[in-house]
Amino acid sequence: MSLPLVFLVERINMLQMVVSIVMFFVLFFGIGFILNMILKTTWLPLVIYLGIAAFLFFRLTSYHFADISIMVAGLAGTITGGWTIQTLRAKGYKMF
Repeated sequence: MSLPLVFLVERINMLQMVVSIVMFFVLFFGIGFILNMILKTTWLPLVIYLGIAAFLFFRLTSYHFADISIMVAGLAGTITGGWTIQTLRAKGYKMF
């Protein structure tokens, strides 16, 4: 008993979406963390991300659930990176 090809394609696409969400969260957390550490700012990566997201919002013509969920994951990663830097600075870590 084999599964229909359509079911397998949908399952692969769902797996790709889940992996993309995690990957974008980690990617933007890392980029935000490094930018915060180098530039000694807390929320600059968030402002940059929101600016790029606003630019893309007005340039793209159609959005899908996958697009929005991946962008929200990147936004969450950027916010988490800023929060982490802020917490480390509050606890007394001087290099951050």
